[in-house]
Amino acid sequence: MIAALACAGTVAACGGASGVEKPPHALPSTGSATHSAKDSPRGEHLVLRMRRTGGIVGLGGGLPDFSLYSTGRALVAAREKVTEYRLKPAALDRLLHEARAAGLGRSHTVSAGQVADANVLEFTMGRAHTKIVLPESQSDPGVRFQARLDPARWPAADLASGARPYAPGKVAVLASEGAVADGPVRTWPLAPLGRGTTLPGAVCTLAAPAKVPATGPGTAWRSGGKTYTVRLRPLLPDEHTCADLRPR
Repeated sequence: MIAALACAGTVAACGGASGVEKPPHALPSTGSATHSAKDSPRGEHLVLRMRRTGGIVGLGGGLPDFSLYSTGRALVAAREKVTEYRLKPAALDRLLHEARAAGLGRSHTVSAGQVADANVLEFTMGRAHTKIVLPESQSDPGVRFQARLDPARWPAADLASGARPYAPGKVAVLASEGAVADGPVRTWPLAPLGRGTTLPGAVCTLAAPAKVPATGPGTAWRSGGKTYTVRLRPLLPDEHTCADLRPR
């Protein structure tokens, strides 16, 4: 269910591979995230994120592939749907320890020259940003770390709760102007689709999930005298406005 996850490395050597080959439950706890794992949802914050971009078809869409929070909440995106897991505090500590061992605690980039439509794997860990171009051709420890972000590999003992659909507080309505050939045209019932935040290829407005009508790629919507196609994208816990969805 999870998209393939990976990290970026650096031209300089990262942490040794030995810290990456072991599963999270085999590593000693560092204690660095235990207290934050007990945070209330109000104090919840992002601690690790992985995103895939690039390629001819634009892998990953608008959602990051993996997001991990200080409460132990892990969100995994695949095919525009998000699944939520909960790690126990000790398991969260071990996973973050392993991320640092893979070199993700410091910003760095591994490039592959001028390659058009290259796949790119990115990690954010605190203020550190890691980027690797053409990861399939690189031998960075971060590339090996990707397997540790697959919930299918997590021991049941590490989970406070298993998989369940993520329930966002708000969804982003991403509208692109243009009609759908031979599709139905309906009247959009919420805020005007053209009066939002401009993002690459779409205009973004926010709405409560319960108020958003069912839609799909074959449905066109009429709003403000124009016709749009609409894509829905859940806001993640660290996202609060449409501006948070802009590429960084």
